[in-house]
Amino acid sequence: MSRVKTTATSAKSNSGAMRQTSVSGVLTLAVLASSMLFLPGCGIFQNRHSVTVGSVPDDYRTNHPIAIAEQEQHLDVPVGSSERSLSVAQRSVVQGFAAQFVSNGSGVVQVAMPAGGPNAAASKRVLPEIVTALRKGGIPAGQIIPTTYDTGGATGSPVRVSYNAITASTGECGKWPEDIANNPENKHYADFGCSYQNNFAAQLANPADLLGPRAQGEVDATKRLKVIKDYQTAEPSGRQEVSY
Repeated sequence: MSRVKTTATSAKSNSGAMRQTSVSGVLTLAVLASSMLFLPGCGIFQNRHSVTVGSVPDDYRTNHPIAIAEQEQHLDVPVGSSERSLSVAQRSVVQGFAAQFVSNGSGVVQVAMPAGGPNAAASKRVLPEIVTALRKGGIPAGQIIPTTYDTGGATGSPVRVSYNAITASTGECGKWPEDIANNPENKHYADFGCSYQNNFAAQLANPADLLGPRAQGEVDATKRLKVIKDYQTAEPSGRQEVSY
């Protein structure tokens, strides 16, 4: 009887030890799991934002960035050696160029006439008309500077009207340094997106818009109240039945 009791007591103690071991193991796993929840500051969740993926250097906006800088804007007015005045179309083009200067130009407008060429005399004859067209386009007389340039004996040199302005532009397109078929990584080829970036930059009315948003304008309270009143008093439009 004493031997059986001893065996039962030993089995009971072993069962209690196993229960304590399993409970302590569960507690250990719970502590480890809870500690992992508080590790974002140590790097588990934080490093996911610092991973560099392969698509970042493959972005067309990175390969063909739009730069905003001051560049010369010019208009070449062709003048024949026997001409004595500008045509109606030429006056219209010069006035449109003057409107562009008023919109985004700065400084002065230079009117460079060819010197020494066969049309040098004709260029001097039409110079007053070019100045008049520029002034009708909104440019003050004090900002129009006539000058000359050396043609090097070339014939048919135009009268160049120019000014400096802040413009948006990107690099020249048409670069194909390698065969686009040799691309096992399926990345963009070198010229990809260049035409789009050039067209986007050319269509910007105000390149400064790429630098940041403009300041908010004044609120037209009268117009705002009218829009709200029209919205509140407007009757819902009826649905029209369409027969086929």
